[in-house]
Amino acid sequence: LTFLFTDIEGSTALLKRLGEDVYADVLADHHSLIRSCLATHGGREVSTQGDGFFAVFSSPRACASAVIEMQRGFGAHEWPAGEQLRVRMGVHFGEASENVTGLYGLEVHRAARIAAVARGGQILLSATAAGLVRDWLPAGASLRDLGLHRLKDLGRPEQIFQLQGEGLQFEFPPLRSLDTGRTALDVRAQ
Repeated sequence: LTFLFTDIEGSTALLKRLGEDVYADVLADHHSLIRSCLATHGGREVSTQGDGFFAVFSSPRACASAVIEMQRGFGAHEWPAGEQLRVRMGVHFGEASENVTGLYGLEVHRAARIAAVARGGQILLSATAAGLVRDWLPAGASLRDLGLHRLKDLGRPEQIFQLQGEGLQFEFPPLRSLDTGRTALDVRAQ
């Protein structure tokens, strides 16, 4: 499966600025936009928690198209009070187990950790996911190698790629990984 985790950056501060009623409308629009893209591209919502989504796709290519469409949608939407909703996204491909509580496994955790190091507006892919979509990217999309990064509670460094496309932000501050401020050579030397 291709796993997708999303999360609104700075949601608590946004809630304080907008107030509960307006923030509820923002969340409704956010959820609607994500669910529309999931439906269009064959994604399945696994769970939501607050302002975050966990979804899966059977096709890595469909996931890549969906997340680009989501980010474009967030950028084009007119949010209240001139706010800009900044959603971070992490994509990984792997296996998972399933029981009555839902999907679980190390690769699910890896996908969540990739999303956690992203910045608002950024789409990050694991090396596995990037390898599967590299030759099948939507028109105008590309991958940018961001190097090796150690992620919380995962033993080995993870090669991270940024999925970029027309109409999306390109430059971001460093990832929020355990290696922020370190070079890929420093990470490889460990």
